[in-house]
Amino acid sequence: MKARDIMVRNVIKVKENQLIEDVLDRFVEYRISGIPVVNEQNELVGYVSDGDIMKWLGKHDPVIIDYFYFTTVIEDEESLEDKFKRLIRKNVMEVARKNVITVDENMEIEKVAEILGRKKIKKVPVVKNKILTGMISRGDIVRSLKHRFNME
Repeated sequence: MKARDIMVRNVIKVKENQLIEDVLDRFVEYRISGIPVVNEQNELVGYVSDGDIMKWLGKHDPVIIDYFYFTTVIEDEESLEDKFKRLIRKNVMEVARKNVITVDENMEIEKVAEILGRKKIKKVPVVKNKILTGMISRGDIVRSLKHRFNME
């Protein structure tokens, strides 16, 4: 069994010129927690997860700047609302991870499962010649195997 045999082909995605607000709209509308980012040729160029969003919204540790004559501490005093308003106006590529783990659509499911388990990720984009062709989640693999090998 290959990745192409169980991948979800109708992938919810955003284009690289869109805003984080568009990402959040899709998270809410489709009840998803991650989304691939593609260019005009549908090549995968990034990925944004809800974890990436949390990094931008969370409270950040103080930054200590030590100059030759003095030391200063910069505190994170921005409100959550202000962080959110600033975040949603950002281009998706300012937040997206660029080094995305992918699998080829001809990869064996056992190898896909290994990657998901070893990398501790929930889903992975499926590509063919850098073009996004689908997505596979851990749940997709489990459902497929249960359906295929159900021994009642």
